[in-house]
Amino acid sequence: TRQNKKSISKNGFSFGLLPVVAYNSDIGFQYGLVVNLFNFGDGSLYPDYKYSVYTEVSRTTRGGGINQVFFDSKHMLPHEIRITADVSYLTELALDFYGFNGYDAVYHPQLEDDEDPNYRSRMYYRYARDFLRVTADLQGKLPVKNLHWLAGIGYFNLIVSSVDIEKLNKGRDVQDILPDTALLYDQYIDWGIIDENEKEGGIIPSAKLGLVYDTRDNEPSPNKGVWSEALLFYVPEIAGSKYSYVKLAITHRQYLPVIKKKLILAYRMGYQGTIAGDAPFFMQNYIISSFAKVTTTDGLGGAKTLRGLLRNRIVADGISYGNIELRWKFFETILWKQNLYLALNAFTDAGMALQKIDTDKRLGLEPWEQEFYFDPGAETLHVSAGGGLRIGLNDNFIVAFDYGKAFDERDGNDGFYAGIGYLF
Repeated sequence: TRQNKKSISKNGFSFGLLPVVAYNSDIGFQYGLVVNLFNFGDGSLYPDYKYSVYTEVSRTTRGGGINQVFFDSKHMLPHEIRITADVSYLTELALDFYGFNGYDAVYHPQLEDDEDPNYRSRMYYRYARDFLRVTADLQGKLPVKNLHWLAGIGYFNLIVSSVDIEKLNKGRDVQDILPDTALLYDQYIDWGIIDENEKEGGIIPSAKLGLVYDTRDNEPSPNKGVWSEALLFYVPEIAGSKYSYVKLAITHRQYLPVIKKKLILAYRMGYQGTIAGDAPFFMQNYIISSFAKVTTTDGLGGAKTLRGLLRNRIVADGISYGNIELRWKFFETILWKQNLYLALNAFTDAGMALQKIDTDKRLGLEPWEQEFYFDPGAETLHVSAGGGLRIGLNDNFIVAFDYGKAFDERDGNDGFYAGIGYLF
């Protein structure tokens, strides 16, 4: 790739450090560190690298945590076979849960507002999850230029339960105590919507096969090109798994230069759905991709799918989504022998449920409860918009800040996100 005259070629090792600092009144302070190491070798590959290692370790003061190591290399295996591997252990004391099928599940913000007379719990739309994820994917070239095969395996072990209210209440002032009451997750179990063999999680061994077409000039921050993929995600009933299903994930991304290397129009369109078998509820929000560097792969809704929407607002058997961004790199310089740039982005995100999870097996609900919790047929397109800032180091390590606003109050209000990299 020809270098911009305002940048320098990098060789050897480079790394980015990002402190993790966040706060949530129910989970507490989140603190930790992200380290992204790059080995550029002799510099001839720049802005590509021989290999990259991404590590994140963070904790919350009330027991949640992220532990992740992600490895990526196109140049260590023979025949230019790319390997990406991920080992993550993610603990969530309060993961968002708003029911199934988007707007078909009615969201009542007053139920989690402790100043509202209808308040139940700030944890009402939450459940707990411990998630062990181990994946390894290989990509190799095919005779067609820029077309690659992909084959991968994965092992997931998920333990889910209701929120541990007693643990969260430790050390709280009396006025901040969370009530011990049934949460939406508990009710979905009682109503028979979440099956008994799914309510505590389970083991998910997986195989992934697909095709990837990639013409991007720089993966972390493309100036031009296409990145498309079609993947099959197969879960067999082996190795302790009680489930068997196949999902199809199709994603198309394109990067259009409006002003060369300065102003880029980027968009992404995706579909993911079950084509055979029955996926357990706790895997319905897992977003399938050829490049699993993203720490939290939940959706739709939230930092990595539909910014500004409640996280996991749309959970269904099949989903579609789209994002369009205008990215403006407005400042570039060399600082302490490092290539540095600043960029702004404006975006619109949208998505909806296409294949719905069966919720008709509701048990023991009064007519008013049917109307209060469910609105069959209400699902339509969810939309948000917003903007953000990127700080790029050596074209690979990118610190990201985004703010998104939901267009419909049924999706919540807004969201602010700090993390690593562009959305796509």
